[in-house]
Amino acid sequence: MNKSSWQSRRRRGRSSHQQNPWFRLRDSDDRSNSRAARPAQDSGSHDEESPSTSSGTAGASSVPELPGYYYDPEKKRYFRLLPGHNNCNPLTKESIRQKETESKRLRLLEEEDKQKKIVRRGFNASSMLRKSQLGFLNVSSYCRLAHELRLSCMERKKVQIRSLDPSALASDRFNLILADTNSDRLFTVNDVKVGGSKYGIINLQSLKTPTLKVFMHENLYFTNRKVNSVCWASLNHLDSHILLCLMGLAETPGCATLLPASLFVNSHPGIDRPGMLCSFRIPGAWSCAWSLNIQANNCFSTGLSRRVLLTNVVTGHRQSFGTSSDVLAQQFALMAPLLFNGCRSGEIFAIDLRCGNQGKGWKATRLFHDSAVTSVRILQDEQCLMASDMAGKIKLWDLRTTRCIRQYEGHVNEYAHLPLHVHEEEGILMAVGQDCYTRIWSLHDAHLLRTIPSPYPASKADIPSVAFSSRLGGSRGTPGLLMAVGQDLYCYSYS
Repeated sequence: MNKSSWQSRRRRGRSSHQQNPWFRLRDSDDRSNSRAARPAQDSGSHDEESPSTSSGTAGASSVPELPGYYYDPEKKRYFRLLPGHNNCNPLTKESIRQKETESKRLRLLEEEDKQKKIVRRGFNASSMLRKSQLGFLNVSSYCRLAHELRLSCMERKKVQIRSLDPSALASDRFNLILADTNSDRLFTVNDVKVGGSKYGIINLQSLKTPTLKVFMHENLYFTNRKVNSVCWASLNHLDSHILLCLMGLAETPGCATLLPASLFVNSHPGIDRPGMLCSFRIPGAWSCAWSLNIQANNCFSTGLSRRVLLTNVVTGHRQSFGTSSDVLAQQFALMAPLLFNGCRSGEIFAIDLRCGNQGKGWKATRLFHDSAVTSVRILQDEQCLMASDMAGKIKLWDLRTTRCIRQYEGHVNEYAHLPLHVHEEEGILMAVGQDCYTRIWSLHDAHLLRTIPSPYPASKADIPSVAFSSRLGGSRGTPGLLMAVGQDLYCYSYS
C-alpha cells in the first residue's frame, strides 16, 4: 500500500467518523466531561451563558434535539430514552414528566409559604370597600376581589386526627371525604393496607383554630369491594344515613347499601337513633343520588350501565329507565320533579319523575358535552346546571335555553371520575384535577382565583379529596377548605 492511498483512506475514515451520530454523541459527552473536570472559575462564565433546556425539547435553547435522546441540563449530557438500554440511568418520557411535575409542585409549595409574609400593596378589605363605595369597582369586581383576598389568605395546617385505633391512622389511606349538609361531619372511605375499604365519620365540631383537632369514629363495617359512589341520605332526618354503591366481586353481585350514621358511636349526639340498615342488589352502579323532592320521597337513584334505576326505600318499588350509555353522574332537583343524569357518551338528560318509564315523554332536557360527563350540579334557582367531563371542560348551562353560558378554564382531566364542588353562598366553584391540583374559580365570572398544589407528590393513587364550607364544624365553625390525601387531613382556613 503506497502512502497516498493510505492517507486517502485515513481521510475517508475521519469523514465517516464525523458523519456518524453515535460518534458525535460520544464526542459531545467527552467534551462535556472534560469541561466538568476544569476548575470552577473556568466553567462559571460558560454556565451562566448557556441557557437551560426543558426535558426532551430544544425550544429556544442552543442545545440541539436528538431523536431518542434526552438532554439533562444539570449534568449537561445526553441520555438515551430507550428503557433498559442504559442500566446506570434508564429514562423514559414518563419519568421525565414526573420529575418536571414534582419540581413544579415543590416550587409552588415554596411560593405559598412565602406568600404568607407578603401583602399586596393596596389589596386589602378596607381599600376595596372604599373603592366600591366611590364607584371605582362594580359589584362583580368587588365580589371577585373580596373572594380572591380571602382565598389567597388561606394557610395550610395539618389537622390532628384522634381515634380509638391510632395505629390504623398511620396505615390507612383516605380514598374520599364527604361533608354533610351542615358541614359538621365528614364521612370517610379509607383504603386498608391489607386490601378493601373501611368507613368512618369525623366530627368537625372540635375543629377550632389555632389548634385543629378532630375525632374519627370508626365502624367495624368493612368491605373488600370497591366503593363507586357515595352520598348522604335523609331517611329518618336530615343526613341520617349514607348511601353507598359497591361493585360486584366474583359471584357476589353489586349492591346499594343504606348505612345508618348511628352505627358510628356518637356521630351526631342527641339526634341519631337506631336506623334502617338495608341493602339492594343491583348491577354495578357508577353513580347514586338521594332525593329530597317531595314527589320522590324516600327514593334514591343509581346510574347503571345503560340504565337508571329509581328505588323507593320504604315500599321497595322500582322504576327502570333505559339509556344509550353508562350513567356516571346524577342529581335530583329540589323544586322541580327532575332527575339530571350525565352519561359516558357526553349526553346530559333529565328524567321527569311525574312520567312513568313507558313511552318517550320522560326525557325533559337534553344537553351535550364532547366527552364523558363525570359530575353534574344544579344551582339553587334550578335554572342553571354545572357539568364537567373527562376532557377537562367545566361548563355552566342555562336550562331554559339549553345553551352554555360560561366555561371555566384550567381543570385537568383525561379519564378520571372527578367531582365538582359548587358553593353559591361563597360564590366559588372548586375542582381537583387529575394533576392533583385544587383549583378555585369565581362562580360569576369564571376567573381562576387560586391553584393549590397537593402536599403529596402527584400520582393516580393520591388525588386529593376536598370539602369546602364557610362553617366547618357547624354554625360557629371555621371557614375554609379540608383536604384529605394519603394518611393526612389538612385545613386551609381563613377568618
